[in-house]
Amino acid sequence: MARGNFGERLKRERELREVSPNEVVVATRISLRFLEALENEDWEKLPGGVFNRGFVRAIARYLGLDEENLLAEYDLARGDQSVPASPENRIPQPSKSVAVALALGALILIVALVAAGVYGWRRYSANRRAKSSASVTFESLTGVQHASVKPAEFPLDLSVSTSKPTHVRVLADGKPVLDSNIMRGENRHFSAQTSFEVTATDSGAVLLELNGQAMPPIGSPGASGTIVLGSKDLRPATSGNSQP
Repeated sequence: MARGNFGERLKRERELREVSPNEVVVATRISLRFLEALENEDWEKLPGGVFNRGFVRAIARYLGLDEENLLAEYDLARGDQSVPASPENRIPQPSKSVAVALALGALILIVALVAAGVYGWRRYSANRRAKSSASVTFESLTGVQHASVKPAEFPLDLSVSTSKPTHVRVLADGKPVLDSNIMRGENRHFSAQTSFEVTATDSGAVLLELNGQAMPPIGSPGASGTIVLGSKDLRPATSGNSQP
């Protein structure tokens, strides 16, 4: 087939820029046989339709050519051989009624999710109020105040010392405040509202004082152990004059 002006120009523009066919293939991801078919105007070897125009546009962009002008030259060179894209190749567009139905369905779904969230939150709040009311009623009948409702009337002070180097971990109101070795003779102080949890690798080496009162050993000497201390472990203060 005789080569026309379009194929010659396309090849000439590529060669003027010293761009090899393989460079075009790598940059545009167009098959080498399709590039050669365009330069040779061998239309039968091209897929046709919008694919050919996409190839031309990609090559023009890579070579720095005017895309619309090159597409116009391609259309002119192709002439009557151009085959319009078949309806099967076109992406069907949804009708307005389908689009409206989809939008309405999405809106209904959003409203349902919001309603479910509001309902769930109301149920959760109602359950919490019911539990709180039941707890208050029980305490009013029994005269017992639960620690989770009312914290200790005074803060707890814990003194930790060791008779030899020992690893100690302390939780104050459930939060870690110490997790390291304590050297012999070293003294650490911690504060809490409700409780302490003390764990030691050598239970017998740890000396504990809660608000100035000596606490029992955590466990057996040489063995690891854990103890939980709170206001319940404090002895009530004695009244009267302690001096003879």
